[in-house]
Amino acid sequence: MIIDGNEKEKAAMKEFHKGNREKGLILQEEFAAEFRKEFAQKDHCSCTKSCRYHGNCKECVAIHRAHQEHLPNCFRTMINEKIKILSELTEHTVKEII
Repeated sequence: MIIDGNEKEKAAMKEFHKGNREKGLILQEEFAAEFRKEFAQKDHCSCTKSCRYHGNCKECVAIHRAHQEHLPNCFRTMINEKIKILSELTEHTVKEII
């Protein structure tokens, strides 16, 4: 099962955006059910760093929310992709500022 960019969950979000909440919730629950089954005994953590919280998303995210200094590694690619799109609006001149 692929988590990042999962097609079923992307389809659910399309339904939500169209205002079809009921269909979106059905697709989202299908994704969640597949996830629970698939990863009940498997490592689903995409982080490559050795960490006490590897695979324990609840605690990992709670820690990052608490200290608010940076994002968990598994969120970085997603956020960087969003920032890249915004950065294109100014021809990536933000790089000069950073």
